[in-house]
Amino acid sequence: MGVLTEFREFAVKGNVVDMAVGVVVGGAFGKIVTSLVNDVVMPPIGLAVGGVNFTSLVITLKDATDKTPAVAVRYGVFAQTIFDFLIVSSAIFGAVKLINRLKREEPKPPPAPPEPTKTEVLLTEILDALRERAKDATSHE
Repeated sequence: MGVLTEFREFAVKGNVVDMAVGVVVGGAFGKIVTSLVNDVVMPPIGLAVGGVNFTSLVITLKDATDKTPAVAVRYGVFAQTIFDFLIVSSAIFGAVKLINRLKREEPKPPPAPPEPTKTEVLLTEILDALRERAKDATSHE
């Protein structure tokens, strides 16, 4: 089997196609969530904390000189990344929860017990006959 044949079989398997679709949709979803965070969620939060833009929050360790850039801890960018993560993970959790609810099937009733075999039927008849005899014997005494 040639390499091209093996690759073709691999590429057309359902899981690979599903994964490719998931990556493309995930990329588009990421853009939506980024816009949600940057354009909808962060402006009110920034306003609530006095109009501060989180990405501009820094602690300067060493000021810039003519030849070297400033050395700064950009904790605002880190905080923004954490907010992004929390919103993305919440959105994905909600989507998975919705999908699972849609996929949930009604519970199937348990299967009916199998029909008794001929041997079981005969044994039951014999047992019933013996019980009947025992009952008749005790009632005649």
